[in-house]
Amino acid sequence: MAKSLYEALGVSKNASQDEIKKAYRKLVRQVHPDTNPGNDERFKEVQGAYDVLSDPEKRKQYDVMGSTNGRVSPGGTTFDFGDFDLGDIFGGMFGGGRGRQQQQPQRGQRGNDVEVEVRVSFEDALRGAQVTVPVQLELACHTCHGTGAAPGTAPTMCPQCRGSGVVATSQGLFALQQPCPRCHGMGSIVETPCSTCRGSGRERRTKRYTVKIPAGVKDGTRIKLKAKGEAGYGGAPAGDLYVVTRVEPSKVYERRGDDLVVNVPVPYPTAALGGTVEVPTPEGAVSLKVPSGTEDGKLLRIKGRGAPRLKGSGQGDVLARIKIEVPKRVSKKQRELLEQLAKETH
Repeated sequence: MAKSLYEALGVSKNASQDEIKKAYRKLVRQVHPDTNPGNDERFKEVQGAYDVLSDPEKRKQYDVMGSTNGRVSPGGTTFDFGDFDLGDIFGGMFGGGRGRQQQQPQRGQRGNDVEVEVRVSFEDALRGAQVTVPVQLELACHTCHGTGAAPGTAPTMCPQCRGSGVVATSQGLFALQQPCPRCHGMGSIVETPCSTCRGSGRERRTKRYTVKIPAGVKDGTRIKLKAKGEAGYGGAPAGDLYVVTRVEPSKVYERRGDDLVVNVPVPYPTAALGGTVEVPTPEGAVSLKVPSGTEDGKLLRIKGRGAPRLKGSGQGDVLARIKIEVPKRVSKKQRELLEQLAKETH
């Protein structure tokens, strides 16, 4: 068995990342158990070495600690990473992947964040509102207050890990620390479980929070409520609650960031000769001057009458999209005038 991770891959300590990758691919073809049965331990050794040396940060940690914590034993080199997150380093060692494997909750683990959606009307999104949001959460048991032990009793120290929550196991080149299988990393065990939560210390309950929706929120805006998520483990802080706003579409306006676009019908003579029209805004109708010769689809801006800006002060604008009205029916006199106009424009 190799005495270092570099020897496991057959490269020097100064090898480049490309050299490490090439050496790993060559060795995997040679020692993979699927093609060469009986090489399981050698394959694990190669895979473990590559998982560390292929990551520049983990390689740096190995180079530093290898000179202080590495120790040679008759079976090879045992390397202790102390408090490094070995689940991250070796999460994919045996499955070929590089992702973290799911683990049991551990003592001192922060509670999970929770995300819920709330529907608000377009008008409430512009002016702001307060809404009540029901949320289902894993919270500390109301009977045992999160200890998991029946009232009048208390958890006791785990005899296997002696309260540390971890046990050491040997894995090829490394001495690994893993969550204690007896207490699942909690450091304590419950002899007499609480009848409400059955020893878990947690129960699922619905809580209702009053959430302030700020003026100007958009569809998909996330509002954070700190420490309103699920309860932590072993006295750790709770997670956060994220409220995602789902804004109902408006029948009048189209939203573009902080601007609001509205279709404004304009009679053909007004568009041709100029004039004024009434434009709806969230704060009431506003008179808008239409220049002569305005074309269909032109956007005219009314400043400061749009949606409130979430970040910063002020409001967006209202954009009036001109929709020129062409009459479907005309009187005899109107027809004569239009025919005369047509002759003059040609």
